[in-house]
Amino acid sequence: MGVTAVAALRKLVPPPALCGFLLLLAVMFVASYAAGAAVGPVAPGIHETGTSRDGRGDSGGGGMDMDMGDTHGSGGR
Repeated sequence: MGVTAVAALRKLVPPPALCGFLLLLAVMFVASYAAGAAVGPVAPGIHETGTSRDGRGDSGGGGMDMDMGDTHGSGGR
């Protein structure tokens, strides 16, 4: 390899700072995905109801159906 081949190869390789940034970005993505998978769902009572044919969700609920449990305050009576 001559001096011109090394110079041409250096022009093709991205700068080390860019490679480091992309590596850091990939590591942060993997770490956040692993943390989210370990924690599980944030609100377990929420279930998707699906979408209609035109791509919009059901009536005004944002496509979610929330199960609030016993919210009437009967205290199990």
